[in-house]
Amino acid sequence: MDLSMNKKITVTQPLLPPLEEYLPYLQQIWKNKHITNQGPFHEELEDKLCDYLGVEYISLFANGTIALLVAIKTLELKGEIITTPYSFVASSHVITWNNINPVFIDIESSTCNLNPGLIEEAITESTSAILPVHVYGNPCNIEKIADIAEKNNLKIIYDAAHAFGVKVNGDSIMNSGDLSVLSFHATKVFNTFEGGAIVSQTVEMKKKIDDLKNFGILDEVTVEGIGINGKMNEVQAAMGLLQLKYIDSAIEKRNKIAEIYREGLKGVDGIRFLDDMEGVKHNYAYFPIFINEREYGMCRDEVYEKLANKNIYGRRYFYPLISQFSTYKGLPSAKAENLPVAVKTSGEIICLPIYPDLDNGDVERIIEILKA
Repeated sequence: MDLSMNKKITVTQPLLPPLEEYLPYLQQIWKNKHITNQGPFHEELEDKLCDYLGVEYISLFANGTIALLVAIKTLELKGEIITTPYSFVASSHVITWNNINPVFIDIESSTCNLNPGLIEEAITESTSAILPVHVYGNPCNIEKIADIAEKNNLKIIYDAAHAFGVKVNGDSIMNSGDLSVLSFHATKVFNTFEGGAIVSQTVEMKKKIDDLKNFGILDEVTVEGIGINGKMNEVQAAMGLLQLKYIDSAIEKRNKIAEIYREGLKGVDGIRFLDDMEGVKHNYAYFPIFINEREYGMCRDEVYEKLANKNIYGRRYFYPLISQFSTYKGLPSAKAENLPVAVKTSGEIICLPIYPDLDNGDVERIIEILKA
C-alpha cells in the first residue's frame, strides 16, 4: 500500500526554516531583554524588508488586519470606500470598523481584481477612497486606478496581503497608492507566524502610522490621537529575518509548481486558470483554477469533494463573496445583479495546493485526478 496516497495535502503550509536556525534568535532576544516595542530585531526587519521589497518606508504590525485598520485611520477617511466583494472578509471589516460604508463593485474575470472601469459610476459625494485587492498576488490596474483617484480627489489603500515581492517591470507594486498593506500570516508566501505591515511614501506618514500603532503615544507624557496596540514583537520579527534567508528559494519553488500545474492542465475542457501577466514577477501565493460545470461535467463543489475524498484539500477562495455574508448583503451595492462576474467566479473557484515543500509527485497526482 502506498501510504503517500493517504497523506493530507492542503492548499498552503507555512514556510518553516530549520528549528536549530531559529534558536539563536530566541537566545539573543532573552539576552537583549527586549521582547517588544521596537526592539533590535524589529528595527532590523524593517530595514531589510525595505531593501528586499524596494520601498522607502515600512511599518511592522502584529497582523495584517490591524495594519489595514490603522491605514484607514492614518488617512482620516470617512463616508464611503469603494472596494471589491471578491476578497477575504477582513478587507471590508476594516472599513466598517472605522464607521465607513463599503461600496462593492464587480471584478474582472481575467484577473479577479476590482474592475477599474466601474469605479467612477460608484463615486458619490461621500466617497473618500478606493481599497482594491491584489487578488492571488496579481497586480491591479495600478495606473488606471491612480488616474481615477487623482481626477476625483480620492485616496488609495492597496490590500497587498497576497502580493509579497511582486513586481511590475522591475518595480515593486508596494509603491502604488497612498498606502499598501501586507499580511505575514502563516499561510502567506512570507510569514512571521502572524504579522503585517504598511508601506508608506513619506517619513511623516510613517511616523503617523507608528504613533497610531502604539496607542497614539508620542512620548512619556503625551498621547495624541486615538491609537491601537498593533506592534510586532521580537519573536515575530526574528521569524521574519530567518524567513528572508529562504524567501527567494521558496518563491522559485512555487513558480516551478505553477509551471507543472499549467502544463498538466493545459487543454483540459472546463478548467481555466489565470494567465501570467506580462512584465510581472509573480510569487504564486495561490494557484486558482475555475471549473465550468457544463464543459467539465462536474460542478466546482463536486470537484472540491472529489479532491477531499483523496485527502487533497483545495480551498474555495473566495466563496462566499463578502457581499453574500449577512453583515453586508443588505447593502445596495451587494446585490448579486450588480456583481455578475464576482458571483460567477466565486461559484467556480478552487485554489489548488501550492507551497515550497509540496512534492512534484503530489502535484502530478492532483493533475491526474482532475483530468480523470
